[in-house]
Amino acid sequence: MLRHRIAPIVLVLLGPSLLHPAWAQSPPTWGSSSSPSPTAGQSVSQKANDAADRSMYQDVTYTNAAKMGPQVIVLPGEIKSNNATFGQKFTSNNIADFAELELTKANFRVLDRADLGPMLNEIQLAYGAGDPADARKVMQKGKLKSTKWLVKFDILKAEQVAQQKQGFNGGVASSLIGIFGKSGQATSAASTVAGSTDTRAAAGVWVIGIRYKLLDASTTEQVAQGYTEEKMEVGATSTSVAGVSSGASGGVSLDTMVQRLVQKSVWEIDNKYK
Repeated sequence: MLRHRIAPIVLVLLGPSLLHPAWAQSPPTWGSSSSPSPTAGQSVSQKANDAADRSMYQDVTYTNAAKMGPQVIVLPGEIKSNNATFGQKFTSNNIADFAELELTKANFRVLDRADLGPMLNEIQLAYGAGDPADARKVMQKGKLKSTKWLVKFDILKAEQVAQQKQGFNGGVASSLIGIFGKSGQATSAASTVAGSTDTRAAAGVWVIGIRYKLLDASTTEQVAQGYTEEKMEVGATSTSVAGVSSGASGGVSLDTMVQRLVQKSVWEIDNKYK
């Protein structure tokens, strides 16, 4: 009898781990051994992967994530920068997608733009014109009724502000060795090695800035706004000595920079206005 009484207690205590063993498991990961690249596992691959790891997506801990935020709609913002590279790579919808993702993680109730359909155009027209009557008319429809804010993210700046290059070419050093060095095989070899030496390094720094606006869903009035910017460095190095060459290039991508700026903005919205 005692055994029968103890068994249910053990099941209650251990039940979650027995019934749902997946809870204790880690998410799937794929290491370098899964890559078909011919350089996988080599030092050049390790260095490239280490650099790529620094630009991977990183979760942000939002201060008030435990508190449910109001219902919001993210409007496609504007890209006010005239930089051609940025304009070719990004649209306002890309930025809004990042914003929906981060606002959801911060525990705001986000209405997916894809679910709004034609109503999104009506919303944009009403709030673009700043017409409270039209806004109230639109917001009385179905699931829009409980919307508190409309959130908009605009890229105000995206420009390369600095660039530096430096390098060394061994041609001159080779000539000097040939002029001042004593004749012989050693001098000839040194001259050849010096002449074949070529090192180059270049770095460019961008500054990208984003502004957010919170608009009252019923009045179209601006509730709050904020601005933040970050530097992005892109660089490359190359070295060639006696026929042996090496090089590296990289930097945080524009996609990653925009996502990080959105994360900073959402952190501020969550921290100040929830």
